[in-house]
Amino acid sequence: MKYFSTNKQSTVADFREATIRGQAPDKGLYFPESIPHASASFLDNLDKLSRAEIAYQIIRPYVGNTIPDTELQRIAAETVDFEFPLVPVTREIFSLELFHGPTLAFKDVGARFMSRCLSYFSKERSGKVTVLVATSGDTGGAVASGFYQVDGVEVVILYPSAKVSTVQEKQLTTLGGNIRALEVEGSFDDCQRMVKQAFGDAELNSKLFLTSANSINVARWLPQQFYYFYAWQQWQWKDDPPVISVPSGNFGNICAGIVAYRTGLPVKHFIAACNANDVVPAYFRDGNYQPQPARPTISNAMDVGDPSNFIRMLELFDHRFGAIKEMVSSYSISDEETRQTMLDVKKETGYQTDPHGAVAYHALHRYLANPDAHLKGIFLETAHPIKFFDVVEPVTGEKVPMPESIRQIMDKPKVSTKISSDYNELREFLVK
Repeated sequence: MKYFSTNKQSTVADFREATIRGQAPDKGLYFPESIPHASASFLDNLDKLSRAEIAYQIIRPYVGNTIPDTELQRIAAETVDFEFPLVPVTREIFSLELFHGPTLAFKDVGARFMSRCLSYFSKERSGKVTVLVATSGDTGGAVASGFYQVDGVEVVILYPSAKVSTVQEKQLTTLGGNIRALEVEGSFDDCQRMVKQAFGDAELNSKLFLTSANSINVARWLPQQFYYFYAWQQWQWKDDPPVISVPSGNFGNICAGIVAYRTGLPVKHFIAACNANDVVPAYFRDGNYQPQPARPTISNAMDVGDPSNFIRMLELFDHRFGAIKEMVSSYSISDEETRQTMLDVKKETGYQTDPHGAVAYHALHRYLANPDAHLKGIFLETAHPIKFFDVVEPVTGEKVPMPESIRQIMDKPKVSTKISSDYNELREFLVK
C-alpha cells in the first residue's frame, strides 16, 4: 500500500514513512492510494473471529510489508485487548461503548496501535523520535498512556488551558517520564496550528525528528475502523444495517468509519454529530466550507473549528458534494440540548451518556424521528462519563461511579508548562 498527500505535491510513501513523518512534506495528509475490499466470507464469518484476528485482517493491507506478519499480529492483539460492547439503550438505539481501554476513551485504539508501530520502526533507526500532539481532551491521555516508557520516543502534548476536563488533564499531566505536557493559553485550534507550524519548520526538523500522534497520522487514524466491525459483529439485524452516529470534532473517527464502509462493512447512513462548532453542518447546507474559531462547549473534545480530517472525507467521496450528502448527514447540537439529552436518557432508560455520546444520541434520535422509516441505529459512546463528571453530575444529580484507574490519578500533582499560543514559545521549548 502506498499513500499520497491530499495536497498532491509530495511523492507517495509506504506505511512506515507515512507513520514516521505524520504529515506529508507538502503539509497535506497521507491517504491510501486504494481502499481494500473485504471478502464476503470475511464479513459473513465475523462472529467466528476474535477481535485480534479482525483487527489484523483489516489493517494488514494498509501496513503491507513494512511490519512482519507475526509482529503485526502481536500489535493488533495488544491494541484491542479490551471489550467493545454494543449495549441496547432503547428498542431502536444502541450504544457502542468505546471506553473500556486504559484511558477510558475511544482514542486508546489508535494510540496503542500507533505507539507499537512507532516503537517497532524506531528500532530500525538511531536517535530519538519526538511525538508532537495537540489535544482537545482525550487524545492527550490516550497518547500519554500508549507511549509511556516507550524506548526512543519522547512525547510533547499541547492542550488548551482550562478547556479540558479535570480527569482529562490529570491523565495527560501526571505520568512524567518521557511524557511532557504544554498548557497553551488558547484554543485547540491554536494547539493544532502550532503543531502544524512545527512540522513545516525546516530548521526545527533538521534538529529534531518529529512525528505526529494526532489523527492526521495514518497509524492513529486507520485502526479506528476496527470497532465499526465489532459493532457489526454484534448487530442482530444483518438484513437491516444500522445508521451510525459519530461524535465529530477533528473528523478522524467518522472518516475511519467511512473507510470501513468502503471496505464493505454494511452501514445504512452516517451522522456527523457536532456541538456548537458547526463548520461541517454548515457545509452540508450549501457546500461551502468556512473554518471558524473554535467555541468552548461542555463536549470539549469536539471543540474544533477547522477539522483536519475533513479533507479525508472529501477524498473518500472524490470531492463530490452530492455523494457526501447521500451517505452522511450532519447536525449541530447545543449545550442545552446536550444536557437535556443526558438527563432524559438517564431518567427514561437508566443509561448514562457522557456529553459527547449525548451529542451523538441526540443527532441519531433526530434522524430516526420518522416513525415510518423503521430504522435502528448506533451512537458511539466515546468516553466514560467519569471523564466529564464535573459536567454530568450537576445535570443528573447523581455521582458517577469512579473506576479505580481514575481514583489513582486524581490526587497526583499536575505537571505542565504554560506557554502562550505564539509558535516561537513552542519552538524554544522543543530545542532547549
